[in-house]
Amino acid sequence: MKSFFRSLGVAILGGAVVLGSYKLIIEEDTQTLELSSNQETLPTTPVTPVNYTGNTNIAGVDFTEAAKLTVNAVVHVKNKTVARVRPSINDFMNGRVPYREAIGTGSGVIITEDGYIVTNNHVIENARELEVTLNDNRTYKAELVGTEPNSDIALLKIDTDQDLPYIIFGDSDQTKIGEWVLAVGNPFNLTSTVTAGIVSAKGRDLDPRDPIQQSFLQTDAAVNPGNSGGALVNTRGELVGINTAIASRTGSYVGYSFAVPSNNARKIINDIMEYGFVQKGMIGISGTDLNGSLADEMGINESEGILVATVVEDSGADQAGLKEGDVITKIDNIRIKKFADLTGYVTSKNPGDVVNLEVLRNQRSFDLDVELTKNNTVSIPSIEMDLRNLTKEDRRTYKIKQGVKIVRTTGELARYDMSDYVITKINDRTVSNIDDVQEVLREVDPRATLLIQMKNSLGEIERFRYTMS
Repeated sequence: MKSFFRSLGVAILGGAVVLGSYKLIIEEDTQTLELSSNQETLPTTPVTPVNYTGNTNIAGVDFTEAAKLTVNAVVHVKNKTVARVRPSINDFMNGRVPYREAIGTGSGVIITEDGYIVTNNHVIENARELEVTLNDNRTYKAELVGTEPNSDIALLKIDTDQDLPYIIFGDSDQTKIGEWVLAVGNPFNLTSTVTAGIVSAKGRDLDPRDPIQQSFLQTDAAVNPGNSGGALVNTRGELVGINTAIASRTGSYVGYSFAVPSNNARKIINDIMEYGFVQKGMIGISGTDLNGSLADEMGINESEGILVATVVEDSGADQAGLKEGDVITKIDNIRIKKFADLTGYVTSKNPGDVVNLEVLRNQRSFDLDVELTKNNTVSIPSIEMDLRNLTKEDRRTYKIKQGVKIVRTTGELARYDMSDYVITKINDRTVSNIDDVQEVLREVDPRATLLIQMKNSLGEIERFRYTMS
């Protein structure tokens, strides 16, 4: 085991930072690629100009007003970073580590007249310098206010003396499948491009293997590299999503694109602006999607919903009386068909909020009010880990009184399963909870090398070195 972590340390120290490499898998042979833009220029063919005087609507839907309201509030975001490149023989001989400047581009949405801008986390990841260009070609340096990597949302701020055009938030929970939407962004560096489509699906979870299930809006509006962080708006010009990913074998649009629902993005942004981090609430269950076969096996009349597998001790679900084997069919009168529907809705709420669940138990339907409790899982991007405070069960399992549990690893560490470990010390300082971890990280250089001590369920103590980037 110790040799594994020595290898792990080497892998981390030698890992290259690749801008825009984040990928999501939705099928074994189909990749969902994030929309980090590149410098690609599309081939063009001369055409004969014509004067068009026909209708500007489809089936009675006029897109011109929505485009007019939004196009000036979508910006071009440039991310300047430094990436490690393949070393030459001379580099090896002289012990040099070669770097080069890398530039990535994407889109962003102005959400306040004083210059707050929402975009994707992967658009600005590892940025040393951020630059924003408005639709009228004015350029500003941007400051990163905060991020939420799990939801792929980031908040930027630019300083300007003029009031800026901005897009108002719509209610993504009220969007309907088949509803017309516009995607506004900068694909292939083509500034202010507007495409139209419909909402194809809601509550899409792009990676079922990920324990943190996401909930995306799916649309067939044409979205390509560079659209990341751009706006998905309804025909009233209201923001209903932040364009984030496409499903494609080629890396370009083939009919499937995905957006973070606006209600989730708004909640994340509000938390970042008010607290500096994202507060996450949870019902306190794990479960599985109900289907026809499972329903027949259990003698349940419903074929859609969430079958509760476990209830977290002392959670809101536990206190409200939710039990293993219950089926959740609605939340706040919104139909729940799969777990991503539930997590997507809860993500837009805060700890302390009360939600109403419609529950099926022993063929009897009833309502339960559940108070969302604080989700103690916190993403720590600087060490590529999601951590949570220890539960009573963790303390018994690991025979330990203090520490933080590794829920999952991300980034370069994602290749290693470290979910059986509890961090007990960082740089020889004992950590009792997540606050201790964050305090240690605030006091060290952002590029420091950390000595992390961990313990697994077998009682083995392991240490490894991790270099932050």
